[in-house]
Amino acid sequence: MEVEEEEVALAMVSKSWAVLACISMAVLYVALLYSPTLILRLPHPTSYKQFIIRRFICATVASAVSLGLSSLILLPIQRWRSFLLLQIFGVRIDHIWPAVVFPLALTSLMYVGSLLLKFFDLLDSWLEHWGEGISFADVVDLLQLLMDSILSSAYNINAWRNYVVAPITEELVFRACMIPLLLCGRFRPCEVILLSPIFFSLAHLNHFLEFYNQPNYSLFKASMAVGLQLGYTVVFGSYASFLFIRTGHLVAPLVTHIFCNFMGLPVIYSKRKAFDQPLIHLCTVGCASLGNMP
Repeated sequence: MEVEEEEVALAMVSKSWAVLACISMAVLYVALLYSPTLILRLPHPTSYKQFIIRRFICATVASAVSLGLSSLILLPIQRWRSFLLLQIFGVRIDHIWPAVVFPLALTSLMYVGSLLLKFFDLLDSWLEHWGEGISFADVVDLLQLLMDSILSSAYNINAWRNYVVAPITEELVFRACMIPLLLCGRFRPCEVILLSPIFFSLAHLNHFLEFYNQPNYSLFKASMAVGLQLGYTVVFGSYASFLFIRTGHLVAPLVTHIFCNFMGLPVIYSKRKAFDQPLIHLCTVGCASLGNMP
């Protein structure tokens, strides 16, 4: 018990230092994404795949630097212990199943409409192809189609970006590194839940130039696209921060991040005449239930 109290005392930092460290890590994360061409003066990538792989490397380096910086601030080098640092960053195995299942179940409430729509699309496809019965050959074809889809995703660079590299690196930097710093900076949990997403959303401002440089995007259209994205990242960042603080597990916001990337924005309207209003109501009920959770 005395050891724990000593470690907590050593981890205390001022609020200004905690905020400055978080800003530095957010700026570093974005700056390193552009460092190959702007700082290192490397030639522009010749393909989209090469461009994304280069960003994978930059995001990984940014995450490693942020973990090192956060570790240095929270604990002196002589007190570094792998198990202690892993616990600080939320990398734990105790109670891991509740940390995975409960956040996914809670997040699914927001996607009630989307999940219902996917269910009916799957049902229509099933009735169209196997409405008159299903044979063993049909089962084999279905399994083969599933395997082909999995293998296709495994070789899809965008799938690696959306479901592996981006969620892991962003959660490491913006949750695992920043939230312990803010909590040790004597911010209350509710303040951290409101403050942490600001750094997360500011790290997405670079997308404005990417949108604006596209041929069909005007200044207004790029601003609207980035504004919508910033609003979404603030909401998701608050929710992810809540999950990290509530569970103490990095895996909780991580699996939620992957799930949300897979689902996209919640569907609140469908072209199906029988389900347009129910979907709106279901999405509203789901979001309201999500907001009323303790």
